[in-house]
Amino acid sequence: MSKSTAAEEKPLSGKSSWPGRLALWFLKMLANAPPWLGRLFGRGLAAVLWHLMRGRRRVARKNLKLCFPDRSDAERERLLRQSMQSVGLGGYEFVRAWWGPSIHEPYTITGLEHIDAIRSQGRGILLLSGHFMTLELCGRMLCRHIPLAGMYRRHKQPWLEHAVKAGRLTYADAMFAREELRAAVKYIKKGGIIWYAPDQDMRGKDAVFAPFFGIPASTITATHQLARLTGAAVLPFFHRRDGQGGYVLRIGAPLADFPSDDAVADTARVNGLIEQMVREAPDEYLWIHKRFKTRPAGETGLY
Repeated sequence: MSKSTAAEEKPLSGKSSWPGRLALWFLKMLANAPPWLGRLFGRGLAAVLWHLMRGRRRVARKNLKLCFPDRSDAERERLLRQSMQSVGLGGYEFVRAWWGPSIHEPYTITGLEHIDAIRSQGRGILLLSGHFMTLELCGRMLCRHIPLAGMYRRHKQPWLEHAVKAGRLTYADAMFAREELRAAVKYIKKGGIIWYAPDQDMRGKDAVFAPFFGIPASTITATHQLARLTGAAVLPFFHRRDGQGGYVLRIGAPLADFPSDDAVADTARVNGLIEQMVREAPDEYLWIHKRFKTRPAGETGLY
């Protein structure tokens, strides 16, 4: 798969697509607005989402209570509000990454030497990350330094799927939907680098229960499997806002003795690394996702 793939897909056409076209026009206008205006929009969006996303707000509140039982109710409520503000700002950052002009926001990046060392060996790389609200914008920043591909879940709306993929392919080296595992493996075997975040609730034969903040969380074993199939090195990739309008990108050293012969142990190790990232920037994590929806047999639901 290459950047030309975007041209092979057709967006919706005809009268039925006008709501999508109108939405896309607005989002692209927002992406090209001055950053100060986009951030202002993000703060306003956060206020609206606070009232509209009551169900997701309850999910986030439950997640925070599960993951930070040592914090007071007031502290968790403050973190909840901060996380919802981050969702609003993240909405602007997403469209800025997909369709905006050149990125001028300041950022620092460390750890590129780890990638250079692995690439000099001709090996592929899995950049292990989590679902933080900065993932799209910081991913675009990283693409300035290395050829980077991503794995993603397709959008349900065809117009959005086409537009987002086309936007990503202006800076990413390739994009692989979850169903395109064979193509992703081939890409990695050729020395490619793929951003991958396995921190969402998953069910099926390739999912196991591994602790996340001390709670059994259904987690896909794909990090272990991809590393085993491709011989890729797995490097942690953390990204966050710096609180002053800029961003921090940090690439860690490759995981030693990974993969092992134990998929469950490797998956627990992956969850532990993502947990460390979350603890560093808890307000920027996607708490509105039902991370603990799937429960071990005999356990009642948490939501």
